[in-house]
Amino acid sequence: MQEFVLETAQYLKSKGFDQPEIGIILGTGLGKLLDHITIESTVSYNHIPNFPTATVEFHTGKLIYGTLEGKKVIVMQGRFHLYEGYSLTDVTYPVRVMYSLGIKKLLVSNASGAINLNFKKGELMLIDDHINLQGGSPLAFKGVEKLGERFVDMSSPYDTTMNNLLREIAKKNNINLHEGVYASVVGPQLETRAEYRYLRTIGADAVGMSTVPEIIVANHLKLPVVAVSVLTDECDPDNLAPVNIPEIIEMAGKAEPFLITLFKELVKGL
Repeated sequence: MQEFVLETAQYLKSKGFDQPEIGIILGTGLGKLLDHITIESTVSYNHIPNFPTATVEFHTGKLIYGTLEGKKVIVMQGRFHLYEGYSLTDVTYPVRVMYSLGIKKLLVSNASGAINLNFKKGELMLIDDHINLQGGSPLAFKGVEKLGERFVDMSSPYDTTMNNLLREIAKKNNINLHEGVYASVVGPQLETRAEYRYLRTIGADAVGMSTVPEIIVANHLKLPVVAVSVLTDECDPDNLAPVNIPEIIEMAGKAEPFLITLFKELVKGL
């Protein structure tokens, strides 16, 4: 893997991806942060050596390099998921590449369903902890110890300093930022009523199909990371309506300006 990562990083350097400071992963329906970035280079995933290719219609599949609030950033416009048929190694490969290029912080966003019935769609949740229900680990492969410590401590997987900054930014800008536990499942099917009850019982506040693998690898690399969920639907098992993907995308768009403010102000303060 080291050779693949180095080959990918060298290719991106040749495309102008020079000494980035911060990596950003944008989740479903969350692409308008790019309007605030002075873009210097854009490369489609399918042109990048050793890179997976996004197959989800609302994940664009581009790696973007530019300047945001005076900082050099790499932005993943579209991420990879287990449900696309990729391995956990594939899903997290871009994190290792961004780290190889030099990023010092990682910001992650996603769209998720609200399990906590005090949370409403169109709101945001700062992920304070998570539950991995994806049935595997991105660190479970032969030779992982060559890339970092095999037995990674996960007692505090989300960076305390950046979390505190996000809380302050939310308060200053009157953004309703919940905090909670994110459960990551395989998908792509949505949950049954019984599964939502189960998730609530084990302590999940929101559920989605991404993020946790990237967080695990960030911790493996000792790369400080934060994550924010955009809550796109309410998962009340006693009043469960059929899934409405257009509405989910609409809700992501409704909350996106608040997420942009959080990320822009956080980048400015780093």
